Amino acid sequence: MRLFSSGIVLSLTLLVLFALPSCSSSPSGPEAAAPVVDSDGNEYRTVRIGDQVWMAENLRVEHYRNGDPIEEVTGLDEWIALESGARCMYDNDPAKGEEFGYLYNWYAVEDPRGLAPEGWRIPTEEDWRALETYLGMNPDAAADVEFRGGEQLVGDKLKAGGSNETGFSALHGGYRDNDGPFCFFGKYGAFWTATPNDEANRVWFRGMTTNEPGVYRFSFNRKCGFSVRCVKDAE
Repeated sequence: MRLFSSGIVLSLTLLVLFALPSCSSSPSGPEAAAPVVDSDGNEYRTVRIGDQVWMAENLRVEHYRNGDPIEEVTGLDEWIALESGARCMYDNDPAKGEEFGYLYNWYAVEDPRGLAPEGWRIPTEEDWRALETYLGMNPDAAADVEFRGGEQLVGDKLKAGGSNETGFSALHGGYRDNDGPFCFFGKYGAFWTATPNDEANRVWFRGMTTNEPGVYRFSFNRKCGFSVRCVKDAE
């Protein structure tokens, strides 16, 4: 099953998943960590999961760490043409941006001026795999593509609406396709990694649906607009 296609976004197979009954496990209780503040002064809840500390909210910063603005791009044609860092809000709706964070293309993620707060970074592929295996995913399955970790309820442990026993509180804020349209708000959330795929212009990401208990691993075009969670630098 391929999750994305250019312009026509999720397959019918994924739509069937939204009708499945939700899975959950007994929460062990999240471990809150000290909040973090971005370069705009926005404060975020954070949570410790194993040896890692993650943001428990989606990033909504409007400036890079050096103070330069991250361009807000609302138009479809303008978004398609981008080859530089940009952000938007789902449906260009400020209320959605406030609650679900901004959607960033990967040019913003890789920009050397820094998207994450000081002392934090965009999680790599290895960071995500460490999180997933800590929550019970088979290490061999962590390198697979598409949904993995369903039997261990890994996605369910990470998302709002599931057991969310980690306190990670993944949101289903939709995404912006590389062809420009906004897609699947309230049903799907996609999160960038900092790790490019070997294929040109593709980057690894993670996704979670409202009902599938696993975590989706795939790579897609860096022009997409995905949510961003940051992880704290090792101390």
